[in-house]
Amino acid sequence: MASDSKPEAHKQGGDIIEDTPVKIGVVGCGKISDVYLENCRASDDVEVVACADLDEDRAREKAAQYGVERSGSVADLLAADDIEVVLNLTVPQAHATVSLAALRDGKSVHTEKPLAIDLDDARRMLDEAGERGIRVGCAPDTFLGGGLQTCRGLIDDGAIGEPVAATALMMNHGPEDWHPDPDFFYQHGAGPMFDMGPYYLTALATLVGPIRRVAGSARASFSERTITSEPRYGTKIQVTTPTHLTGVMDFESGCVGTLVTSFDVWTEYVPRIEIYGTEGSLRLPDPNTFGGPVLLWRAGVGEWEEVPLTHDNHTGNSRGIGLVDLARSLRSRELHRATGELGFHVLEVMHAFGDSSREGRHVEVKSSFERPAPLPAETAFWNVVA
Repeated sequence: MASDSKPEAHKQGGDIIEDTPVKIGVVGCGKISDVYLENCRASDDVEVVACADLDEDRAREKAAQYGVERSGSVADLLAADDIEVVLNLTVPQAHATVSLAALRDGKSVHTEKPLAIDLDDARRMLDEAGERGIRVGCAPDTFLGGGLQTCRGLIDDGAIGEPVAATALMMNHGPEDWHPDPDFFYQHGAGPMFDMGPYYLTALATLVGPIRRVAGSARASFSERTITSEPRYGTKIQVTTPTHLTGVMDFESGCVGTLVTSFDVWTEYVPRIEIYGTEGSLRLPDPNTFGGPVLLWRAGVGEWEEVPLTHDNHTGNSRGIGLVDLARSLRSRELHRATGELGFHVLEVMHAFGDSSREGRHVEVKSSFERPAPLPAETAFWNVVA
C-alpha cells in the first residue's frame, strides 16, 4: 500500500514552486470530460495544459473547446515534463494501464471511478505512488459536496445518535436509453455495482466508516440489452456481468447496512440512502449529486425536517473537487480527501459482493482507510459557485 510520506512540491529549474497552479493533463475526452474541463477553468489551483485520447481528433476538439494549449496522443501527454497530475477519464478497463504509466513517469493521478477493475492492479498503483512519494486520488468526490458534507456534520455532531443501520438503493433500467455508447456498462468491471456502487459505498464509508465484511447475491436478469439512444438505436449488447446485486455490509463501527444496485428495475419508489441511529434517522441526497435535500427525523419530533445545507459553495455539478483538493495537497503537503486508499477500499468491497455470491459465504474485507477530514463550511474550490 501507499506510504504516508508527503510528496515534494513541484520543482522547476531547481526551485520549489509553491504558489503556481498545478498543471493537469487529461487522458480520455469522452462525455464525462466536459464537466471536469469546465470546472477546472473556474479554479485558480489547477491549469489543464494538455488533452489526450486514443481518438486524437476528439482530443483536439476538446482542447479547442476549452482553451487547452496542447492535445494529441496519450504517450505524448505522459511523457510531458511539465504535467504534475494526470486526470484519468478513460473507460474502466483502461484505468489501471493509464494510471500506472503516469505514476511510473512520476506524475500523481486522479482517476474516475473505479480505481481499477482488478484489485492487484489497484494495489500496484498505490504501491507505486507510495514508493515515489506521489499521490493517487479517485472519484467519486460527491461526498465533498454541500449535501453530504452537511450529513457528515450532523452525524459527527450526534444528531441521530450512534448509527446502527443503513440502507442504500440504486435501481433503474440501465443507461442504454441515454448513453451514446453504453456497451461497457455491461462488461466486466462495470454493471450497476462497479458503475454506480462507488457513489453509494463512498458516501456510506465516509459517513459511517470502513466496512469489515459483506454477504451478497448477484444475477444478470437479461442476457442482452437493446440500445434505444442515438446514434446506435436498435443495436444489441451482450451482457457479461451481473446487473442486479444485493447484499449486507457489517461496518467496523458495528453498523449494519443493506445495499442494492440494479440495472434490471423498470421503476422504484424508495430513498437513495438512509442512515438510522439510536436517536433518529437521516435521509441523504442522491450520492451522485453534490446538493440536497437532507432530511432529519429526530426522536420526539415525529416528522421529517429538511435541514439547511451548511456547505452551499458546491451544490451544483462540481465534479473535480477531489482533483482540486489533491492539487492543493501537493502545495500544502497535507493529505487530500478523495484518496486512493478510500478508492481501494470501495473497490475491494464491490469485489467482495460478487465473491460472496459465487462462494456462498461472508467475505472479509482486508483494507481500511483514514476517514477524510470534513471540509470547513467556508471552503471554496471555484471562483464561481458550482
